[in-house]
Amino acid sequence: MKPIPRAAACAAAFVALTASLAANTHPVLQPKDVFQLEYAADPRISPDGSQVVYVRTWMDVMTDRRRHNLWLIRTDGSQHRPLTSGDRNDTSPRWSPTGDRLAYVSNAEGSSQIYLRWMDSGQTARLAQLTESPGSLSWSPDGRWLAFSMLVPDSVDDYADMPDKPEGAKWAPPPRVIDRLIYRSDGDGYLRAGFEQVFVLPADGGSPRQVTDGPYDHYGPLSWTPDSRALVFSANRREEGQYDPMNSEVYRLDLESGEIRAVTDRQGPDRSPVVSPDGKIAYLGFDDRYQGYQVTRLYLDGRALTAELDVEVESPVWSSDGEGLYFQYDEQGVGKVAYLPLEADLVSLAGDLGGTAFGRPYSGGSFSVSSDGTVAYTVARPDRPADVAVVRRGEEPRLLTGLNEDLLAYRQLGEVEEIWYDSSHDGRRIHGWVVKPPGFDPARKYPLILEIHGGPFAAYGPHFSTEVQLYAAAGYVVLYANPRGSTSYGEEFANLIHHA
Repeated sequence: MKPIPRAAACAAAFVALTASLAANTHPVLQPKDVFQLEYAADPRISPDGSQVVYVRTWMDVMTDRRRHNLWLIRTDGSQHRPLTSGDRNDTSPRWSPTGDRLAYVSNAEGSSQIYLRWMDSGQTARLAQLTESPGSLSWSPDGRWLAFSMLVPDSVDDYADMPDKPEGAKWAPPPRVIDRLIYRSDGDGYLRAGFEQVFVLPADGGSPRQVTDGPYDHYGPLSWTPDSRALVFSANRREEGQYDPMNSEVYRLDLESGEIRAVTDRQGPDRSPVVSPDGKIAYLGFDDRYQGYQVTRLYLDGRALTAELDVEVESPVWSSDGEGLYFQYDEQGVGKVAYLPLEADLVSLAGDLGGTAFGRPYSGGSFSVSSDGTVAYTVARPDRPADVAVVRRGEEPRLLTGLNEDLLAYRQLGEVEEIWYDSSHDGRRIHGWVVKPPGFDPARKYPLILEIHGGPFAAYGPHFSTEVQLYAAAGYVVLYANPRGSTSYGEEFANLIHHA
């Protein structure tokens, strides 16, 4: 190796010093900067693995609301471009089985509706006129149908005849009548009266057909059988189901006859079923032992495939050959994507999933898989909200986007430091992270903020957090941790707060 000339070395040192000084002159993150931040969510890779469509979320400063548009990027990082734009919400992109069309949900014309985009021409069309917002969008394998779930409102008996309000009169709001045990949800408030039902819609547009009914909620994801003649989903269809809300089963619905048959039968939640290319049904769940927390496992034919994994798994996806399943899970606060062959050991694919919680450093994120096994997922990093990356078995992940480099590359952020400490109560090891103010001086004293997550069965991790970074920018040292009851450290650790 040739020695570097002294002049060149001095020049390199000067450039490095100048860059360092320039970085130190960057301002810290300000509350107004939040309106300039973006993040990626729900990345959906095309069946052939050549491109990814994802939801690009941005902040509308004029309405103080999040907005969602769809963007497309090739898996080599080229041709990054919008599919939709504007002050609207476009979500739930779903490729057709051949990749020639893209279904999605949008409120471009006011209410949330299902739209279809033909990828060769860019033409779009609204497929139906829905009265409620659709969810759990799913293509049939033959590409002819779309299944979705939607609330069907139900009337509630007022129990009393109230006088009619005179025209133009300003009366107090009418009383709220509640006749269901589950009537309110954190983040949603009071729930509307009604039940979530399943519908099918021709992919060429037309009239949606309701294929489930009754006083039961039917949950996605909705999975089709290989012949496109039946749907598999989760529900609690027991007459007294509201008294035992966790006791759901997996059901198979024959679309021609309307027959609904339970695939599982045990005390506990069975959910998120996925059908393999040859008709096998995998699902998530556990045998309910009435604990505060229980690990959700992946099942096939009543056998727990992830019995050796002491953390819960989510979002199972079959490989195109039906020889294994992809899924995600959190371990010690870190999101991971893995592949589990039916006859071999677990293969780890990515260890940096997440980044979509945005406000606080919760775990989360999502992924999708192409026919050739390429995985697209949301990347979590301490100094950036979620971007899109791709990975294949045996290869290193490849970052495709850098949505916030135009802002955060020119801001000083708080350094995120991982810590483990011994509990003063029983010596148990506790996991946490310390975020220091930009320009932290170890010789100084700083005020401390302890940021505590809710749940209680949830987990923080080394993910970007606007709230934590703003605290640090204001001069605070921030400590956030995963104390007893936190998930991703095993069932025993989470249940240390059971009945306590």
